[in-house]
Amino acid sequence: MALLRRNAVYLTLPVAVVVGFVGYNLESILSDKYTPYSPSIQDQRANRLTDDTIIENAANVEKLQLRSPVLERNLSPSLQPKA
Repeated sequence: MALLRRNAVYLTLPVAVVVGFVGYNLESILSDKYTPYSPSIQDQRANRLTDDTIIENAANVEKLQLRSPVLERNLSPSLQPKA
């Protein structure tokens, strides 16, 4: 037992290498390596920028139209206008 305690530093590295090698190969066997294709972010941005319908009707974007005043969105009850 004293021999193992004294040489623990020299025994842990080979054990860790074996465990890592086995785990790596086991994961490569069990896991699915298929990654579906998706266009790059740059291509998506280029498509958005060149979309003619958006360029012609830039005011029609729903996100740009505010439904309520910005400063009245999260008012505390004491600051809300009395109806």
